[in-house]
Amino acid sequence: MLQPKKTKFRRQQKGRMKGNATRGNQLAFGSFGIKSLESKWITGRQIEAARVAVTRHMQRQGQVWVRIFPDKPITKKPAEVRMGKGKGNPEGYVAPVTPGRIIFEIEGVSFDVAKEALRLAAQKLPVTTKFVVRRDYAYAQNS
Repeated sequence: MLQPKKTKFRRQQKGRMKGNATRGNQLAFGSFGIKSLESKWITGRQIEAARVAVTRHMQRQGQVWVRIFPDKPITKKPAEVRMGKGKGNPEGYVAPVTPGRIIFEIEGVSFDVAKEALRLAAQKLPVTTKFVVRRDYAYAQNS
């Protein structure tokens, strides 16, 4: 499961996710990717499940890049505990994702394989996504 090795602070405030992604909103490594269309927190488990779905469908061909990392700690108080007495303990880590953020990128497989692999990955994620292709990708070369 993805999580930071070390953090400066154990707990973090919730924050707000407004507006579109200004960073990580272009394909940088691969020819195909999935882009988020809404704001959500994505957990390390969800990212890992999606990554496994992609690599299984690609049958270990090509390359996969995960463009998000869960570095935001989420705290939770135990069940049936009264209000007050401070903030709860860290339960897990999430990656805040805003619209336009590229989540996965892949390279080295045909268009059809890439589209199906990323569709399977998108099913594992709590956000609606869009399949994106590099602008200069030639459809004739891998079809």
